[in-house]
Amino acid sequence: MSKESHYTIDLKRLKIGTHEFEVTLDDGFFKDLEKTEVLGGKVEAKIALNLREEDYWLTIAVHGTVIVTCDRCLDPMSLEIDANDEFDSGDASLNDELDLSWLAYEIVSINIPVVHCHQAGECNKQMELLLQNHLCDEPEPDEIE
Repeated sequence: MSKESHYTIDLKRLKIGTHEFEVTLDDGFFKDLEKTEVLGGKVEAKIALNLREEDYWLTIAVHGTVIVTCDRCLDPMSLEIDANDEFDSGDASLNDELDLSWLAYEIVSINIPVVHCHQAGECNKQMELLLQNHLCDEPEPDEIE
């Protein structure tokens, strides 16, 4: 990730209580990340931070679209992301800084399916032809009776 965070808050400067934040993860944010499967997109994150005396609780809702590589044809494709999650601070210190954009990205990344392919008929036609030419029609050895 880039050295400069997109939205970092200093917990020790906040008052006890609930604070709400909105963060946008856009093409620039995703471009700054290193070694990510997300090529771009636009995701809006709404974050509620409940700061208590000795800890905090976060609720994060993300909604938007990310661009990833299709596993079948290797062309870019859009995926809708719509997820909510909650975090308890656990052992985190209230003297820490909290990077809200990174937390939102984590919610996005865990909600990307393991396998992502275009809908039938939407893949790159040239790649589809290449794949068809290399399909094996013979049964696997363990499928032979």
